[in-house]
Amino acid sequence: MAIRTRAGNGVRQPRSARLRAAQQPAKLPPGIASVLSVLSSSAVVVDSEDRVLRASAAARAFGIVKGDRLMVSELAALARQVRRDGEIREAEFEVPVPRFGGRTTTFAVRVAPLSGTVGGGGLVLVLAEDQTDRHRVEEVRRDFVANVSHELKTPVGALALLAETIEDAADDAEAVRRFAGRMRQEAARLTFLVQDLITLSRIQAAEPVPDPVPVPIDAVVAEALDRCRMKANARGITLASIGVRGLSVLGEEDLLVTAVRNLLENAVVYSPERTRVVVCVKKPGDGGVEISVTDQGIGIPERDLERIFERFYRVDPARSRATGGTGLGLAIVKHVTVAHGGRVTVRSVEGAGSTFTLWLPLRSDNDGSSADRTRA
Repeated sequence: MAIRTRAGNGVRQPRSARLRAAQQPAKLPPGIASVLSVLSSSAVVVDSEDRVLRASAAARAFGIVKGDRLMVSELAALARQVRRDGEIREAEFEVPVPRFGGRTTTFAVRVAPLSGTVGGGGLVLVLAEDQTDRHRVEEVRRDFVANVSHELKTPVGALALLAETIEDAADDAEAVRRFAGRMRQEAARLTFLVQDLITLSRIQAAEPVPDPVPVPIDAVVAEALDRCRMKANARGITLASIGVRGLSVLGEEDLLVTAVRNLLENAVVYSPERTRVVVCVKKPGDGGVEISVTDQGIGIPERDLERIFERFYRVDPARSRATGGTGLGLAIVKHVTVAHGGRVTVRSVEGAGSTFTLWLPLRSDNDGSSADRTRA
């Protein structure tokens, strides 16, 4: 026989009805749903039975919530602790995200009592902020500082050692000349590194060029070729320019020359002697201009293609240092191109050469000439 209790209207409810009522999900306080809908972070409200009453689309997309349950056990345990003592807690969790290729997403989590009830009956609010990009940027920053320190240490250490050697060989004029030449090489390497760091620091914020002016592509290509001609001649490498003439873009000429020059220098360094490097300018018809640099060099392994535009990444570290490379050239190319609203791509076959292509948006008022001209 069911035990009845007296309700406020004088009618006693069956015990089973009271139990069913207790098992019904609690209602959100007025206005909470509206607040949660405008939050940028993943937001979840759970009741005293750990059931999810409300969850943002982001919380479900990241796998924090499935159905009416929290899918991160540590997060559910944290919510129970907050419900018991009413203390706000903060933590950091990593959540696998299958739809993003099995990678993990890092969240900064803040859990707080929502209804103000302590002792097991209150609602709990969970806010989870995606910190993955921040952690990635911090990791890149740490790597950058470590790489810069290493790259600076090498020529500085060499200069100190060479200076000491010269002091010991003060009476040997030939030795002094030889070591002084080495010191000039290391000083030049240090200068190039500092210059590249300054250039990269100017453009790595991925912001557009602040004061763009019309820049003729012909002038950019010609200047880049002139700056690389001495290195190319020393190795018997022919430089040539072909393609459409008379095109122009909006941007900063010095930066664009730097980008094309870096591609040319890479091509010269990694090409066999007495080969050919070609700069080709095309107008693909999509509102842009393509500047391609093609060599007959050693090529790039497929496994390295995705990483070659990273700062200080080298396919062959020993060869790069032997040729005086700073490891920043292709990173500068990428950032310069992005700052001009463009993109850079690479095609390469190991042992058969590479083609790097810059795509830049054309000025709206220039058509260019379709003539295909070659200039050695």
